[in-house]
Amino acid sequence: MAKRWYVVHTYSGYENKVKGEIEHRAEINGMQDKIVDIQIPTEDVTEIKDGGKRETKEEKVFPGYVLVRMEMNDDTWTLVRNTDGVTGFLGLDGSKPAPLRRSEFNKIMHRGGGNANGSKPQKHVTTTTNIEPGMSVKVVSGPLADFDGQVSEVNAEAGKVKVMLTIFGRETPVELTLDQITIIA
Repeated sequence: MAKRWYVVHTYSGYENKVKGEIEHRAEINGMQDKIVDIQIPTEDVTEIKDGGKRETKEEKVFPGYVLVRMEMNDDTWTLVRNTDGVTGFLGLDGSKPAPLRRSEFNKIMHRGGGNANGSKPQKHVTTTTNIEPGMSVKVVSGPLADFDGQVSEVNAEAGKVKVMLTIFGRETPVELTLDQITIIA
């Protein structure tokens, strides 16, 4: 019987525990050949703190969900469904869980930075920042160091801001990277 990917809903924050518990229970019950892979899609999120300090952490793309590649039968369904922290399967087709289509799985794993064989290629990086338009900032590096200005646009994904600086008596928009500025309190 074919092994397909299924989405399992868990209590939020229990994803890693559920993954370990399903793997453990599959091993004890001799079902490693039927439950063959479990993925928790993650991505690296870089947050820019005050002063341009970057902090990168791994976050779950879909909190409360785990992807399980398994042969669906009564035994495997029961094992997964009765695992502590599992609330059920996503996408019921009648009384049976509906497997993910290959395109859905690929889209989820591409976004999350993993792939079908479980290896993790370069991760998708998302940048968040507490810098907002209208904030006063000081340029701390580059040829415009020591200029003060006001943020007019923020592009967190690209890690850049547009700052209005007064150069030679005129307001001039300048694009800077987030690590080139610091917020003026």
